[in-house]
Amino acid sequence: MKINTALILCAGYGKRLSPVTLKIPKPLIKINEITLLENTINFLEKLDIKNIKINTFYLHDQIQNFILNFKSNSNIEIFNDGNIILDTGGGILNLINTSDENDFIVLNPDTLWSDNYLVTTSNMMNYYFDKKVKNLLMVVNKENSFDKRMRGDFSLSDERLLKNKENNFIYTGLQIINKSLFKNEKVMPFSVTKIWDNAIKNKILYGFESKEHFVHLTDLEIYNKLVKNN
Repeated sequence: MKINTALILCAGYGKRLSPVTLKIPKPLIKINEITLLENTINFLEKLDIKNIKINTFYLHDQIQNFILNFKSNSNIEIFNDGNIILDTGGGILNLINTSDENDFIVLNPDTLWSDNYLVTTSNMMNYYFDKKVKNLLMVVNKENSFDKRMRGDFSLSDERLLKNKENNFIYTGLQIINKSLFKNEKVMPFSVTKIWDNAIKNKILYGFESKEHFVHLTDLEIYNKLVKNN
């Protein structure tokens, strides 16, 4: 078994990167002379995932035009959130509803997905199917984060994710999710943390640790550091 379809979340306003994002959506910001979105698509193609669905809202036309002019062997489809931004949970559900697949890899493009993540992600996909889990998040110890201000999102214990007073693991922005977790949800604005919290309650939220250096475009301060370093 394998993952055939990827979801890239591109609807957000990117307010913490203002004023850069006043005229350009966050996924089209360039780091190392390549947009975050193109970098994410290239990463997925190296994983041999050729069906890619992208959700948009803020500055939708720019992302749509970028994809129209983007040369790729992948099947890339764009879906607008609609009249209101659906947040991460609603956005994922809206994309899931366009597919007959049951399992999806979901990525935030504001992490710099380097080739160093390929082996970890391949192992993670194998783990997902071997263990027959429903939701698996790639996490990293906050000590490995480029942005030292980032606080941990989870604790990791016996391969399961929890939320405690001391959370040392950061969600990297990559997860594998099964459609069944959304069966009671409607397409409306809600955060994917609602899905995670329910999974934690039922002890079925799993974490897969990455040992890679984690670089995430958090805000303007990190943007300036990344641009200066390159």
